[in-house]
Amino acid sequence: MRERIKYLLLIISAGLLFWSLYKIGYVLPLEAINVGAYQILYLHVPSFFSAFTGFFLGLIASGMYLKTGNFKYDSFAAGVNEVALMFATAGLASGMIWARYAWGVWWAWDHRLTSMLVCWLVYVGYLILRRSVEEPTQRAQLSAVLSIIGCINVAFVYKSIEWYRNLHPSPVLSFRGGGGMGPGMEEPLMLNWLALVCLGIVIAMVRMEEGEMSREIDALRRQAHSY
Repeated sequence: MRERIKYLLLIISAGLLFWSLYKIGYVLPLEAINVGAYQILYLHVPSFFSAFTGFFLGLIASGMYLKTGNFKYDSFAAGVNEVALMFATAGLASGMIWARYAWGVWWAWDHRLTSMLVCWLVYVGYLILRRSVEEPTQRAQLSAVLSIIGCINVAFVYKSIEWYRNLHPSPVLSFRGGGGMGPGMEEPLMLNWLALVCLGIVIAMVRMEEGEMSREIDALRRQAHSY
């Protein structure tokens, strides 16, 4: 059943990506919002939305682990946080390309960029922590605390363009109270977000299975050393 779900999600993700790429390449104007190569936004924004979705799910799973001590929540948090970090990396990289076209620089230390870099470093530290601590319970507890701390910073990143006025524009998307991107321009962005979320779920499921297998191997190794 789990394998069927994976294949179904992959098919949905591929279909959504194909349709949105068609819209971006053949329906939307080549130049819009007065910025060359604006199409990079259709990777940049969905990548960050997918990352924030994963970090939030990781926050919930980490809280559930601290409450119940059930390792399945730890495995879920580890899987989604790792996938979310992958999307955050794609968002930062595509954002640098966007900045080069829009602002003439590859990087600027405004509030959103700086806070997102800090967020990225926190979750890199999360992965390093999980590989540095061998005892499963201690690793899960420390990881859960760091995941919760990291997600607090995610909330700051999300709201920073409303609180501060720097190079990043104020909210543009209609669901955030902005004026929108123009007729038909938001649809491919949302489709890409949904496609990346479906892809991320599949990758997270694979990572969870690997985590469960690794924990079983560790248990067998400790049992063998006890004799």
